[in-house]
Amino acid sequence: MRPLRIPSPPTGESPVLPGIFKGIIRRAIVIGNGFAGAENQCIGLVRALGLTSRYSLRRIIRPRGGINRWLHWLPVSIHKRVDFLIRRIYGESWRYGVNVNRKQVVPFSSEKFDVLDADAKQIASMARDSFDREGPLLVVASGRDTIPTASSIKLLAPDNVFVVQIQHPRSQLNKFDLVITPRHDYYPLTPQAQEQIPFLFRRWITPREPPDRHVVLTVGALHRADSAALKSAASIWHDELDPLPKPLLVVNIGGPTNHCKYGADLAKQLADMLRKVLWSCGSVRISFSRRTPAKVSEILWQEFSNNTKVYIWDGEGPNPHMGHLAWADAFVITADSVSMLSEACSTRKPVYVIGAERCTWKFADFQKRLRERGVARPFTGKEDLSETWSYTPLNDTTEAASRVVNALAERGWTILA
Repeated sequence: MRPLRIPSPPTGESPVLPGIFKGIIRRAIVIGNGFAGAENQCIGLVRALGLTSRYSLRRIIRPRGGINRWLHWLPVSIHKRVDFLIRRIYGESWRYGVNVNRKQVVPFSSEKFDVLDADAKQIASMARDSFDREGPLLVVASGRDTIPTASSIKLLAPDNVFVVQIQHPRSQLNKFDLVITPRHDYYPLTPQAQEQIPFLFRRWITPREPPDRHVVLTVGALHRADSAALKSAASIWHDELDPLPKPLLVVNIGGPTNHCKYGADLAKQLADMLRKVLWSCGSVRISFSRRTPAKVSEILWQEFSNNTKVYIWDGEGPNPHMGHLAWADAFVITADSVSMLSEACSTRKPVYVIGAERCTWKFADFQKRLRERGVARPFTGKEDLSETWSYTPLNDTTEAASRVVNALAERGWTILA
């Protein structure tokens, strides 16, 4: 997946961009929420636009731990004030910390960031003050908690920024310059979905149809597993993964959600199916996510920890996820993870899904679209994993980047890549 490029502007000593180059975007800010699934979508888009080394990361982090788990329904600004009052009254022991450095925040990157808090007024002021010198600012945000900040930046500096919100914001879309969201976010419009939504909530939860012209619909999630990242990962993980007997099967396990519920029963089913296909595998690598319940991971540890063909990543040391994407010959992935499935389905390698029948609502619609496009198949335990099959891979990140470039062109702006 190659970044979109335009010719570089002429070099010179003047700190002010001459003429046409004032409309060239040379920098970006990613606004994240501390979760890899959201932040990697933003970073993937920025990379596809050719701004790999010219973006900074700002975060909006909710207080976590203790009583905070019951306060997620509050707006993040109010949540922080409540957390502050609780700590003042009861002390730090009630807080359990705002853990900005949680494990696996952005787990697949070798890039280092000085992560700052995302302050809308500060970012908008910077965009206005530096516009003549640096040109427009691209702002890319993802996640519910980033919506107020991203929309405020657009409001405060409309002539100096281009704001992209990834995932449907469930708010007025004209608060952003572009919204990029999976097509299954529009599933609530179907008759089946309407039956599952209480009448009083339908107006709030249902996106407008047809989508506005500045809404980009994708099949899956954007991600950072582009060709350059996979090539780098292949090199980094060469010594560990290249010598493994082939074919290499990678098994990625997420965790249950409200609309993809499972537990020990799915783990036992997966273990049984893996036993049946081991004969056709040279080696197997199993990874868990931070959402994987202990009862799920323990079953697979007990079943395969002593099997010489199987390696289970214990969460220690560098995360092998990108190396697995680069070196795997096939994947088995739990149906709950849109991001892991989107990455794997962009590699042209066979992708098998387990647990899709347990998904409901828009997640079932996502699984249906993967099957219809032929990019993923149900895992049955009857597969010969030495056999391969081909498909047209998902290319959502590159296609979304092209739409960003087109939208910028309508404003007379372009990207310096």
